[in-house]
Amino acid sequence: MSLSSLIVMKPHGDIAVQQAQLIVTSTFLMLLIIVPVIALTLFFAYKYRQSNTKATYTPDWDHSTKLELVIWGVPLLIIIALGAITWISTHKLDPFRPLDRIDAQRPVPAGTQPLVVNVVAMDWKWLFLYPEQGIATVNELALPVDRPVEFRMTASTVMNTFYVPAMAGMVYAMPGMQTKLNAVMNKTGTYEGLSANYSGAGFSDMRFKVLSLTDGDFEAWVANNQKGGEVLGRASYLQLEKPSHKDPVRRYAKVEDGLYEAVLNRCVDGQKMCAHQMMAIDAAGGLGKGNVDGVLRQSTGRGDRSVVAALCTPDNPLGLPRPDAAAAAQ
Repeated sequence: MSLSSLIVMKPHGDIAVQQAQLIVTSTFLMLLIIVPVIALTLFFAYKYRQSNTKATYTPDWDHSTKLELVIWGVPLLIIIALGAITWISTHKLDPFRPLDRIDAQRPVPAGTQPLVVNVVAMDWKWLFLYPEQGIATVNELALPVDRPVEFRMTASTVMNTFYVPAMAGMVYAMPGMQTKLNAVMNKTGTYEGLSANYSGAGFSDMRFKVLSLTDGDFEAWVANNQKGGEVLGRASYLQLEKPSHKDPVRRYAKVEDGLYEAVLNRCVDGQKMCAHQMMAIDAAGGLGKGNVDGVLRQSTGRGDRSVVAALCTPDNPLGLPRPDAAAAAQ
């Protein structure tokens, strides 16, 4: 990985550009205090050194209104400026906020729909699912240049941080939850993405390629994946989910319907109740874990745990575990 690809101050996406400008502005405002204070400290230490007999000696001096106004007034003004910048940028650069511009000179054209990419942080690799294109990749993310992108993120086991320095700041991906990042790439090229949150033994190799492509090249990349990839279903996902190191790029030509929602709701194996089903039951008054007959003990790579089995559905009126899902879980 080249060092230049990770330099935050060389962004190639509008959100990263605004974040870099925010860093520069904040640093400049703080230096307005830091530099004069350091300079005056050195000046007074030199001027009033013991050997300087020409310095004015005023042992009874204790107050100066003008000096107090400068000491307290200037920092107060800088704090107010930093507070205003923080308030504005916190809302303007909210990762959940849809983009209103491609860059500083171009607003998002009316009717433009963002490219949706579902992101799953795994041990220790990244899975990217493209619902619009019906494909998925491991450790390779391709984006069309100058098109808004909406990332929807979750994790399979532990928390990770999705970070593409050239595009935008860090956003956490957490199991059982969905976070978002709206961003755009303004220049074509190949960049680096990584996890910026320690998540275990394979964390240091949890990196991926980011391809910023023209519209034509992006369509060709999609077509290439659709021709040469595998099918990503629940059973193959459960195999992919197992911890591994330094995974090569993998391509999937088709993704089973509802897979990302099952990952998000922690019920890919089909043997336990999905989180959104459980929340719906709780919202309606609840059953309580002790009142559900289908409580299972399930072994995982992180130990045994109790889970609530999937309840009955129209195609499974008895609520029994699906044989194919049970086989896949093994």
